[in-house]
Amino acid sequence: MVLSERDNHLIAEIQDGLPLSSRPYREIGRRLGLSELQVIERISALQDGGVIKRMGIVVRHHELGYTANAMVVWDVPDDQVDSVGEKLGSQPCVTLCYQRPRKLPEWPYNLFCMIHGRERERVLEHIDSIVASQGLEQLPRKILFSGKRFKQRGAKYR
Repeated sequence: MVLSERDNHLIAEIQDGLPLSSRPYREIGRRLGLSELQVIERISALQDGGVIKRMGIVVRHHELGYTANAMVVWDVPDDQVDSVGEKLGSQPCVTLCYQRPRKLPEWPYNLFCMIHGRERERVLEHIDSIVASQGLEQLPRKILFSGKRFKQRGAKYR
């Protein structure tokens, strides 16, 4: 996809986050000399063209009191990754679920899910509940609680 100068300005405008406003696309359009609809349509075209992979919200969970955060890593047979991922991703307490390649022999895990909580014990209860309710007892897993916070931000394109 060939990017216009206007596309480059739009990407630069949104890569650090959308304005905290009830009409962020209108605000961006005002800055760039575009209508709200033009901004929405151009972002959609950039997504369809694969220039923008995804848009999402970065929540600073620690500031909201969620300080017990665990990444649960699973060793799932390859032919079950999609179905297990769907089961995990559908759980209300799971905020992120994705597949990654194994790095054998040191790292046999290929499915990851994040669970945020206010207390460590509650996060462990969530994990136990998911394992039991979804029939995942046989799958090897590790629970990795966060020990350090890193800067959270979206993708940088320019």
